[in-house]
Amino acid sequence: MDYHSPIVWVLAITAALCVGAAKTGFGGLGLVAILFAAEIFPAKESTGVILPLMIFGDIVAVYLYRRHANWQDLLKLLPTTLIGVVCGWWIMPHIPDAQFTLFLGWLILGLMLLTILQRCSPGMMGVVMHHPALGLMAGWVTGLASMMANAAGAITAFYFLARKMDKMTFVGTAAWFFLIVNLSKVPFSMQLGLISRDSLQLDLLLLPAVVVGGIVGKVILHKVSQTTFEWVTIVLAALAAIRLIW
Repeated sequence: MDYHSPIVWVLAITAALCVGAAKTGFGGLGLVAILFAAEIFPAKESTGVILPLMIFGDIVAVYLYRRHANWQDLLKLLPTTLIGVVCGWWIMPHIPDAQFTLFLGWLILGLMLLTILQRCSPGMMGVVMHHPALGLMAGWVTGLASMMANAAGAITAFYFLARKMDKMTFVGTAAWFFLIVNLSKVPFSMQLGLISRDSLQLDLLLLPAVVVGGIVGKVILHKVSQTTFEWVTIVLAALAAIRLIW
């Protein structure tokens, strides 16, 4: 990272703001944060920079929404999610950096298409929500995408919407779920060399921006149409993903 570049700092601070807002109500912004980080760092390294910021954002979100979690659905999702984390840790060293950038772009684009699908085909939710395989598959894919790219928000959104969670339960369950999952990823990320002393020093500088983003996200959640905001986020994330691919 070029610490003397104003543009780089704008991207880094914006990414941290997006992390905070994503954790307190607007999950789609998490993908925007990942893409901004990938503009500053190599794709793999960027996941190690973003992870501590996400954990801090999870702590803020848990504090704000700690009473709204649906622990029954959360516990159903956790076992296969942790298996997915281990699978992602094993796969990551075998993907070259250049190919990982392409993978990240295609993964985020795919998640955006999934998000669009769940909004345009609400009837599909009724078909899949009671199938026992839904939680197993959603958990494994969530762990894999989370470990490899910190990009599992759209998958859990699909599952939580299928379970017909209301807005507050959705955010509270996601807060506890990702705090547990992201903490489980720390030793794997350190073993892969994705978290370093330099990355942690940068994260410390960006923590205030995560707090600000979290507060803004909480305020906006109650005042702005979430549907409109999420569609804007989807379009921005999809365009950024296409930029990574090309």
